[in-house]
Amino acid sequence: MSGTAKTTSEDRERTFVVRVVDSVTSIDQSTWDELAGAQAASDDETAAAAAAPNPFVSHAFLSALEDSGCVGERAGWLPQHLILEDGSGRAIAAAPAYLKSHSQGEYVFDQGWADAFQRAGGRYYPKLQMAVPFTPASGPRLLVGHAPGADIRRQALAESAKTYAERTGVSSVHATFLIDRDLSVLEGSGWLHRTDQQFHFHNRGYDNYEAFLDTLASRKRKTLRRERREALENDIEIVWLTGSDLTEAAWDAFFAFYMDTGSRKWGRPYLNRRFFSLVGERMAGQTLLVMARRNGRYIAGALNFIGADTVFGRNWGCIEDHPFLHFEVCYHQAIDYAIAHKLAVVEAGAQGQHKLARGYEPVTTHSAHWIGHPGLRRAVEDYLDSEREEVARVSEVLSEHTPYKKGDGGAS
Repeated sequence: MSGTAKTTSEDRERTFVVRVVDSVTSIDQSTWDELAGAQAASDDETAAAAAAPNPFVSHAFLSALEDSGCVGERAGWLPQHLILEDGSGRAIAAAPAYLKSHSQGEYVFDQGWADAFQRAGGRYYPKLQMAVPFTPASGPRLLVGHAPGADIRRQALAESAKTYAERTGVSSVHATFLIDRDLSVLEGSGWLHRTDQQFHFHNRGYDNYEAFLDTLASRKRKTLRRERREALENDIEIVWLTGSDLTEAAWDAFFAFYMDTGSRKWGRPYLNRRFFSLVGERMAGQTLLVMARRNGRYIAGALNFIGADTVFGRNWGCIEDHPFLHFEVCYHQAIDYAIAHKLAVVEAGAQGQHKLARGYEPVTTHSAHWIGHPGLRRAVEDYLDSEREEVARVSEVLSEHTPYKKGDGGAS
């Protein structure tokens, strides 16, 4: 299903019209970004108390994915964004959503559900994914801005996603990497709750990297100092590129790293060269390339995006292998940047218990799932009950093995 479709939802004597659009460019950028910006947690909370904007739900990022062809029907990520309008036709809420013919590029793995359902004679694909493609970073998915009535509009979006599934015959709807208030609304609408784990660095007001090291156990401090020193042997230097420093030559170098490492790691990288140019044009101030250079040539790099209080680590690649260089470019430099710019958190991407030794702490991530078939829903619900218990148990164990002195660190 593509193009525009309309349904009507009534809640507390309010009537909304829901449109489904096949491109974020169908919506004015300023309108979308106003909805995607600071999100009030409830109707009685002021805008000043709202959560920080997230770069991945911005019009610039989502349109870069579309305009570059990284998402679309051929990629198996057909945009089907849900737009909630009031009686005058004004967009008052939105949800980035994609019709999926596979489960690639999501980082919340449901292939086992698909296989089991299809072996039982069901058809799992297509499904609807409310997410940011190829981006395992938590952020708002029910975009409502900060005007009064936010929770009502979130509920209308949650119900509209289910209506979309019922009318089009898709098996399920999946909203991944959720913030708490979106999760609460979706659970209240009968969606199933799933958890997973990432590792984030929390900047507790450190003046510099050495102040952070002072909070670690002595042996851990020595290990990290040695690791960082050895990473920069062989005359390697690190540079931060942002804003006007993000030249096409820099993107050419990074794309070579991305393709080489990505092809070896998962077979087919998701992002193409044009995407990076578009990001450089549209999001230069929110984009940070950490690049390693040796003998005048870039040899490795990591792509990061900058939110209001967070460094989001996304992609890494290299064309030369050096001990500890991956850790330096991806993790230590992100911490350096966060401390230097007084940012509160570094989210370094999905998975990776090796981050624990470098000051990153276990954090629970959340998703919500609406399953249409009663039998599949029961099976998934039973599975998620036990999976949540296991994620909580592992997180508790890992929290006891952070490198911090007792009382200085702790999972958030």
